[in-house]
Amino acid sequence: MSAAWPATEPTEVAIASGDASLVVDLRGGRMCALTVGDRELLDGYPAGSVPSGSRGRVLLPWPNRLRRGRWSWGGRDLQLELAGPDKPTAMHGLVGWQPWSVLGQADGAVTVGTVVEARPGYPFRLAAAIDHALEPGRLTVTLRVRNVGGEPAPFGAGFHPYLAVGAQADGGIADVDLDLPARTELVVDDGGLPTGERRPFDGATGRIGDRALDTPLTDLERDADGWARVRLGTPAGRLELAVDPAWPWLQVFTGDTLPAGQRRRSVAIEPMTCPPNALADRVDLVVLEPGADWAGTWTLGWEV
Repeated sequence: MSAAWPATEPTEVAIASGDASLVVDLRGGRMCALTVGDRELLDGYPAGSVPSGSRGRVLLPWPNRLRRGRWSWGGRDLQLELAGPDKPTAMHGLVGWQPWSVLGQADGAVTVGTVVEARPGYPFRLAAAIDHALEPGRLTVTLRVRNVGGEPAPFGAGFHPYLAVGAQADGGIADVDLDLPARTELVVDDGGLPTGERRPFDGATGRIGDRALDTPLTDLERDADGWARVRLGTPAGRLELAVDPAWPWLQVFTGDTLPAGQRRRSVAIEPMTCPPNALADRVDLVVLEPGADWAGTWTLGWEV
């Protein structure tokens, strides 16, 4: 019998365009660094380390939280693994730590992919691919999902990028101007789960100051092209995160609960297809027939 071992390399893949470079961690398919010259655009993490705060995580087959990890579909009561005894929720999907592979690479572009295998708490099988395209002033990210199982598959998706604003110390986001194109807030409890209430949200937030956000937002205001655009004015330059119509939700997180040294130094702007607890509440779920595809695109643009 051969004394073979599984492949342990590569652990990451990098692309560049002009003075911009992107590193994708193949543990989870997450973006761990985006730099333009000497400016960091993502509050990421060193390749090979274990990131905190779900930074950069790909959220599939659900984003955010699921109360007690319980949901039902097709007459089946399903139970997903919980985040921990102090967090009785299933969080951020199933692909955060599993291996992704490079499906294709060219100048300034790379595609990575993985398979969500069926399991007791999620008895559906999905293939996922993420296309990254880097060009001067812009990164374009497209998530593609295909149902490769034999029955209709419900899912939600999201991304968890922390946008760097040039801050090096806790509280550094205070001087950032934030414009959120949303008109409705989903009210959540202390565990981040829906209370059943929605209320108006004023997206023209202006200077963040000491305002704390960990907030699901919807009813996004869209431009004539159908895209909604979040704008941040920072001491290091302007950022714009834009989402196409496939993303009707945004989660905005100012990092107030992160460990010291990471608290309120960046802003997470999370594109989502659905709100917290969507698998159980059946709000804005995508349901794919066998063999069917779905795709959603978002971009991050910058001015230096």
